[in-house]
Amino acid sequence: MPSFSYRRCGIVLAPDGSENEAAGVLNPAIARDRSGNLLMYPRMVAPGNISRIGIARGIAGADGPVFERTGIVLEPETSSEIRFEPGGYGCEDPRVTFIPSLDAYVMAYTAFGPEGPKVALAISSDAYAWSRLGPVRFADAALNALPNKDAAFFPEVVTSPSGVPSFAFYHRPMLLESVTGQAPIELMQSLPPEEREVTCIGYVPAAAAIRGAEALCGAAESVRVLEVGETWGRLKNGCGTPPVKTRDGWLSLFHAVDAREHGDGRQTVYYHAGIVVHDLERPDRVLFRSPEPVLQPATGAERFGIVDDVVFPTGIDPRPGGGYDIYYGAADARIARAEMHPR
Repeated sequence: MPSFSYRRCGIVLAPDGSENEAAGVLNPAIARDRSGNLLMYPRMVAPGNISRIGIARGIAGADGPVFERTGIVLEPETSSEIRFEPGGYGCEDPRVTFIPSLDAYVMAYTAFGPEGPKVALAISSDAYAWSRLGPVRFADAALNALPNKDAAFFPEVVTSPSGVPSFAFYHRPMLLESVTGQAPIELMQSLPPEEREVTCIGYVPAAAAIRGAEALCGAAESVRVLEVGETWGRLKNGCGTPPVKTRDGWLSLFHAVDAREHGDGRQTVYYHAGIVVHDLERPDRVLFRSPEPVLQPATGAERFGIVDDVVFPTGIDPRPGGGYDIYYGAADARIARAEMHPR
């Protein structure tokens, strides 16, 4: 199974002082355009927790990529992205995957609207101009009734648990009490492990999606694949980066959450990250899971921010010569990069 060393490379994007980023810039998607240029799609948060998805171009610098903002690709426009209750709304936490058999980039993001967070999709031929496909609907009606987020697509056709060639995607069904984005710590602790929020994989029949990309929004199956941890990540977990293909299997980083105890009796969330490897043909089969976190809040930028004690990996980019650059939200306020080097 894979073994990596890690090196923090610092903050690569922080709020620019504009209204659109006054409440943070975080949790970016990462992709390469058809010419190999590096692109970042940050979540930009305005006051009131109103989120947009921007785009920034990566430029080679002496210490790694430097990102230059070039615009906004998605802002709240549809009925699934706008609501009038307190707590905010918008387009959140994108992940982008290029899918060769569709010859297209697919963005999975969280549409935060009247029903709370829901998985939604957009598609692009060039990674710059995006068209919405709409919210994802599941064949299981019970899943459609729940808030749902943390989605990212696998880049190749795989086999579903029922044996159907499918496009697979991570997602995380949430508790009904999570309609505003988070369930109380005490509620999560009161639930048995098998009822807590965890990473799932949904499956879209490939034949239908190849005939028409709109079919990507119809998930025929879903299965839990990453239960809460016994020693860390006890509260919940969810998708981090989109999976990448390796000789060991589909590799990605996931986030997992614990409760941090304070001397005055308070509990707050503590987000850290680990590695998961799935079988290449049947990704519902987990081959490896980090026995310990590989990245956890340590620096001031990761410990203190809009939400303290958060590292939230969402972007992965292969490094020349091996390994990966990992892009992650730090304390829900800014974006950092870390290098993963194979041992």
